[in-house]
Amino acid sequence: MTSPLREPRDHDEAGIAEFASESIVILDESGRVRSWNPAAEHIFGWPALAVRGRHIAELSPSRADEQRAWTHLLQEGSWHGRISRYTRDGGTVRAEVRRHLRYDGTGERCDVIEFACPIRNNGEARYDAGPVPDRITAASWEIDVSPAAEIIAQIAARADSAPEEELRDLYSRLVERALIVEVNERTARLVGGNRGPALLAGQSVAAFWPVGSRGILAELVLEALRDREGKVCRRQLASDGILRDPLVTVWRAVRAHPERLFIAVNGAADDDRSYLFLRASEARYRKLIDYMPVALWQVDASHMGKIYARLRADGVVDFERYLEEHPELVELAATTVNVTDVNRRAIELVGGAGVQDLIRPVSYLFAANPAALRRVMIGRFTGRKNYSELMKLRTLDNRVLDVRFSVTYPEPLLELDTTIFSLEDVTEQLRMETQLRQLQADFSHAARVSMLGELASSIAHEVNQPLAAIVTNAETSLRWLGRDKPDIGKVEQLTARIVASARRADEIVQRVRGMAVKQAPAPVELAFNEIIQESLLFVHHEVEMRAVRVTSAYARGLPAVIGDRIQLQQVIVNMLINAIQAVEACDEAQREITISTGTDEKGDLLFKLRDRGPGIAPDHIERIFEGFFTTKAHGMGIGLAICRSIVAAHGGELSASNRPGGGAEFRVVLPRAGRFAATARIAASPGRSLADGTSNTR
Repeated sequence: MTSPLREPRDHDEAGIAEFASESIVILDESGRVRSWNPAAEHIFGWPALAVRGRHIAELSPSRADEQRAWTHLLQEGSWHGRISRYTRDGGTVRAEVRRHLRYDGTGERCDVIEFACPIRNNGEARYDAGPVPDRITAASWEIDVSPAAEIIAQIAARADSAPEEELRDLYSRLVERALIVEVNERTARLVGGNRGPALLAGQSVAAFWPVGSRGILAELVLEALRDREGKVCRRQLASDGILRDPLVTVWRAVRAHPERLFIAVNGAADDDRSYLFLRASEARYRKLIDYMPVALWQVDASHMGKIYARLRADGVVDFERYLEEHPELVELAATTVNVTDVNRRAIELVGGAGVQDLIRPVSYLFAANPAALRRVMIGRFTGRKNYSELMKLRTLDNRVLDVRFSVTYPEPLLELDTTIFSLEDVTEQLRMETQLRQLQADFSHAARVSMLGELASSIAHEVNQPLAAIVTNAETSLRWLGRDKPDIGKVEQLTARIVASARRADEIVQRVRGMAVKQAPAPVELAFNEIIQESLLFVHHEVEMRAVRVTSAYARGLPAVIGDRIQLQQVIVNMLINAIQAVEACDEAQREITISTGTDEKGDLLFKLRDRGPGIAPDHIERIFEGFFTTKAHGMGIGLAICRSIVAAHGGELSASNRPGGGAEFRVVLPRAGRFAATARIAASPGRSLADGTSNTR
């Protein structure tokens, strides 16, 4: 069973006509041009943009002849003959023409199709075989200069008196303000990158016109606006890297829209490679960009670059303060910096239906975080090559995502002022990191509770001492009060001792409670020597009970560190317990632990803990910082793992080695306050996972 033929569509036929050597023009029933193929452009000199919508008779030197031919066509259904037709520059071309009236499925008149061949000097109608070469098809533009009306008036008023530099600036601003109404396929191929003609409409002419010839374009525009309708203004340009020796023609030809002009640029592509090779290369590039996993935005911020240059010339140095005083500049950027291209991932990320949803001012990217745009502007003003930050993004379908936003600024000396935004969705990554931090916090808490379990007898002993003193002093006070003549002075002394002992007991309880309670890290500036002394209080009873000597050498004038007091105490106490257990089996004369503080060659804080125990087994020394590795019969293997995790979160390093004379040495290096932004890192990432961490092997 055969399928019925579908009705022909204008865009289908126009696409086929693109490859024809013969001029093919499609007209509506009244004679207005609907489609004008490249061969027609070549033969008659008019770009399709300039004739689409116009009556075909407007191009004829003899409207009477054109009317007779049109009447015959409508009566007979076809017409064949020779015509004259105006060219773009006012000349005429003779052509042999065939016109056919077409009908739709209901029998109603549909349109007229015209075929034409130029008549040579010998009177023969002939066309070249093969499609019209791309090099002789004009790159056509229709532009609207009404947004530049004020600038055009300024130029007219000051053309004779303004300095050359001021005129150049006005010319540049004219081209920036002029907007694209429509372009043809060749223009899109040459300057649109990977955008089709539809995506160039409504954008600034300056975004796609080479910087070096914008002044010449402005002069041609002004000349065309001054002269009568239809006057052709043209200029031969030097090769610009896009076309070789391009010829630019500008004219004003639409009476209903005097603010609109047509531009035709003729010239061969300024590249020795074939057109097919270039198109294949562009397609590969587009495919590469389109399928990258990172969302990419190309934006045109060229006008902001000129504003920044003027501000620098006016002496603005502190741009951050300037923006605080002039917030309207941020709003200007949000509403006038336009997106010119995006890839597929960008459309998916923001929940758009297509490219058109994203081709607009960049304000929607910063709706959930307006301050980010301000920081992007500061980065550009200060000359940075790129900038990156984590920020919130509100999508077009009203989701809020966490994204890694990065911007690559244009090089100052390049002609195309193109800025690239890249956005990577890190919402799931941040959620997993939050869960990991919670898991690490739970492990850290478990390690502290386990450590306190090992110190249970010491803690009980420490608490019992002030409690026993309280009982003794209270009983003595009662006896003094029970005498016939109570000694109030003595009772006051004993009561003061009771209060001191109670405070001592409370300090011990609070110290233990601080270790046991789960709480968020609180990074502050700390004196590390004090941290060590506070940590020694935890193991005081263990040291005395096992007859261990602890000697310390505290360096004076140590730099402060930024950290969490409880976490750093946990590191020191854990290392002290390991050292006490390591020397416990030694002779009493060798039960010695040495603690010292100082600075390393970088000026960072250095803490060393040495013991005279048996040291670390050679086959264990590479594994002591692995998670859940332990040599203790009842050990959990997380003590040193948590220690290294905590030290790493503070921007430091924890290492271990055997001493030549016997025993082990642990070294902790912590960056001095000011060198490392520990506050944010400790709060956001309290260390690596246990799978990457260390273990208590001692």
